[in-house]
Amino acid sequence: MSKPKKTPAKNQPQINLSDPEYYFNREQSWLEFNNRVLHEALDPRTPLLERLKFLAIFSSNLDEYFMVRVAALKQQVEAKVSKLTSDGKRPQEQLDAINKRLLPMVTQQHAYFDQTLRPKLAANGIHIFDYIDLNQEQRNYLHRYFKEQVFPVLTPLAVDPSHPFPFLSNLSLNLAVVVRDPNTREELFARVKVPQVLPRFLPLPEDLQWQQKGKSSVWTGVPLEQVIAHNLEALFPGMDIQEYHPFRITRNADLTVEEDEAEDLLLAIEQELRKRRFTGSAVRLEIQAVMPPAVRDMLRDELDLGEQDVYVVEGLLGLKDLMSLVGLPVPELKDTPWTPVVPPRLRNSQSSIVLGKSMLDIEDGEDIFTTIRQGDVMLHHPYHSFTATVQRFITEAARDRSVLAIKMTLYRTSGDSPIVSSLIEAAENGKQVAVLVELKARFDEENNINWARKLEQAGVHVVYGLVGLKTHTKIVMVVRREDGFIRRYVHIGTGNYNPKTAGLYTDVGLLSCREDLGADLTDLFNYLTGYSRQVSYRKLLVAPVNMRDRFLALIRREVEFCRLNAENGTDSCGRIVAKMNALVDPQIIVALYEASQAGVKIDLIVRGICCLRPGVEGVSENIRVISIIGRFLEHSRIFYFFNGGDEEVYIGSADWMQRNLTRRVEAIVQVEDPTIVMELQEILGVMLADNRQAWDLQSGGHYSQRRPPANNPEVSSQQILMDMALS
Repeated sequence: MSKPKKTPAKNQPQINLSDPEYYFNREQSWLEFNNRVLHEALDPRTPLLERLKFLAIFSSNLDEYFMVRVAALKQQVEAKVSKLTSDGKRPQEQLDAINKRLLPMVTQQHAYFDQTLRPKLAANGIHIFDYIDLNQEQRNYLHRYFKEQVFPVLTPLAVDPSHPFPFLSNLSLNLAVVVRDPNTREELFARVKVPQVLPRFLPLPEDLQWQQKGKSSVWTGVPLEQVIAHNLEALFPGMDIQEYHPFRITRNADLTVEEDEAEDLLLAIEQELRKRRFTGSAVRLEIQAVMPPAVRDMLRDELDLGEQDVYVVEGLLGLKDLMSLVGLPVPELKDTPWTPVVPPRLRNSQSSIVLGKSMLDIEDGEDIFTTIRQGDVMLHHPYHSFTATVQRFITEAARDRSVLAIKMTLYRTSGDSPIVSSLIEAAENGKQVAVLVELKARFDEENNINWARKLEQAGVHVVYGLVGLKTHTKIVMVVRREDGFIRRYVHIGTGNYNPKTAGLYTDVGLLSCREDLGADLTDLFNYLTGYSRQVSYRKLLVAPVNMRDRFLALIRREVEFCRLNAENGTDSCGRIVAKMNALVDPQIIVALYEASQAGVKIDLIVRGICCLRPGVEGVSENIRVISIIGRFLEHSRIFYFFNGGDEEVYIGSADWMQRNLTRRVEAIVQVEDPTIVMELQEILGVMLADNRQAWDLQSGGHYSQRRPPANNPEVSSQQILMDMALS
């Protein structure tokens, strides 16, 4: 990474860096992130099925956004909260702005799917038909399928004085049905839920698939709700079906747990999970444009929603279900497959333990611990294999006779986690195993409760974290006896111990047996599992203990370097490069503004929310912000500080957000191996040079996607990093 040059600070009147004009709204910034996700679906350079994937991700992201963020804002409005955000907005003002920004995005999404993507899919043999476009033979098949597979599952619910309006579960797709009694001529209303236990898109058998010039299609099918709608007479025999209209609702799904009052946190969260399924006020109603006002108003009134909460679309609802079609076997319509590689340092130490042997003694030179003793090892997923690195580290520890104990944190993991299986095996092998399972990991609470119970049943010491704090740090410690001495091996990373997401998210990690890191992790685990008021660590930056203060000190050190050089008349200044998921914390933002004013050159790679306003004269003209959206989700956190030429690089689990620095347990570690420092700098440099998937944040709040100069190639950072991993 090139050394920074001095940019003299300008003489300016004192500026109030807490002024709302210097901050973007958090909610609006998130919407801009999701708009960049949508752009990947709209971009013709993106392979066709990958476009379908991004379209589904856009919808899935919105679901969670409404369930948590919009729901929280609505609660604040109801509670008459008047506190202003950093950008000076009240809750209702934010809701109004969300609606105004989101409506055109949703309209664009649905228009693109119906008018562009659907025809392109059909041209490539993937036919998502409407029921009315089917021939009679296809309809006959689906009618039989309905009677045999769908009809027994359905439960029509009447709405009348003796049948109150039914509870509509979160994210449920429903049909609002109007029927007429032929005897009384009275019109009646009923609701039919589209069952989630059946595929959303029903495929036709091979002999009934669409044929085009003698060529069979890859997939032909129809939406489940349309099959139900065209067979409603089976649900309402003797009635005249007048009309039907699909609709979908979203509810508040955030958990509210009074931890300090709960005698058993696990039971308290289980109770809240049950409530989540059946309670939670509605926050959004999605309908099709053809729904008549009478039906729309009735639904809105029953759900206690305002006009602003109704989202009207053309075409299919619930486009996140398109994800089920992304796996169709059409490789030419997808990204080139990527197979993660084994890092060079670990290629020559493949242990026989991966063959599935149980407890064994491993000879010197064969095991992963020998490799780590030779020097720290950097991991970069998904470019590096998770299975051959982190998973192998834990598996070998579980089976190695010399290992005495394993301690780790679990925030999210997969439903069939080999990590958990190895921890259970370690306990069964008589090792001391302690695991902190974070029960409050949003939307993974139920999965984590199940793992916690299995671990406890196997004899693992399971703890659930600290009252009032989420444990988000990603750490493992293995205690091993070697020649009569105790040595601690650690993994500190930026991503979850989840083999599935490790193939989709970019993350970095460090394997080490440095004594200072082992001592720090020992203290941190004691803080997590016992009673401890640890206030200092040797090498770790730990939230909420010392991380915020340390980051502020690192930023101010760059400022001081600039000032000292200015006084000495030297042409050199500070430099900061930071990669993270979100930048929200006002204190950090003010410190970055002050650094920019002093002449520090700052590059921020922020995937999602960024409340800092770059490029403002006299405030942030030395700050550049980019966001990279690609085939892998950018999830790693890397922090670089020039430090007068004695460069420092840190990695870890925390973003620069209030919640990470104040309300979560996080760990950041300084990387000390010079080779790894250079590798991390190279990663940052590659990302800063991206002109294919990088977006530049403008001072007005919008993002513009970079384009290469004429006759220059596009440079995708993720593709370059794949090529580097193979070299």
